[in-house]
Amino acid sequence: MANNLLQGKTGVIFGALDEQSIAWKVAERCYEEGARLVLTNAPAALRFGDINELAKKLSAPVIPADATSSEDMENLFKGAVEHFGGGIDFVLHSIGMSLNVRKAREYADINYEWMHKTFDISAISFHRVMQTLMKQDAMNEWGSIAALTYIAAQRVFPDYSEMAESKALLESFARSFGYHFGTKKKVRVNTVSQSPTMTTAGSGVKGFTEFFDYAGKMSPLGNASAEACANYCVFLFSDLSRMVTMQNLFHDGGFSSMGMNPAVLGL
Repeated sequence: MANNLLQGKTGVIFGALDEQSIAWKVAERCYEEGARLVLTNAPAALRFGDINELAKKLSAPVIPADATSSEDMENLFKGAVEHFGGGIDFVLHSIGMSLNVRKAREYADINYEWMHKTFDISAISFHRVMQTLMKQDAMNEWGSIAALTYIAAQRVFPDYSEMAESKALLESFARSFGYHFGTKKKVRVNTVSQSPTMTTAGSGVKGFTEFFDYAGKMSPLGNASAEACANYCVFLFSDLSRMVTMQNLFHDGGFSSMGMNPAVLGL
């Protein structure tokens, strides 16, 4: 059900790949709530995904951009401001990739060049996004920026490899840059720590299906779906969350507060 929570607002959505993507669901919900959008993803990802289908549905342009390229970020946000005819009200950062995970490289025998690439794509890109937005003065006052993260930033999930450190860095950037963006232009910056979610990227991780089931049993409310995450992001982009910033917000059915659930043991 739409409530026009984002009526008149403009937003840039990173990372919509296909219908399983959280970013895809967020884009759809933002559009339903009245927002005008620009979609973006890395040129390589655009070749494999269905983003043009989404763009047509949402009447949104697609601006290809590599989030590890400052030049691409500059062109993206200039293009978005030109398209909107004014500033940007919200941005979703939904970007993450690890070659070490993809190639099943053990954490204790990691390829450091791949690790650097992971950090650049999955975390440093968030700083680059915000730095570019600030330098271009592209964000409207009381705007909202959110990035998707995971509880592996705080706890050990062995098969998540160096993505765990990447998410910890991402969350730190949200706090640090949130201070600067807040004091300068009342822009709020938060991270959303989502449940394991059946996305194209997530389901490719070793043992994901088994862990998905475990997390669902551990969480009193069960795993939060991509659709539920989209609703939460709409709230964060709306004026209802104007005083929420520099927070890592757990959206995980209660998993992050649990120590043990008898359901996991079959009791």
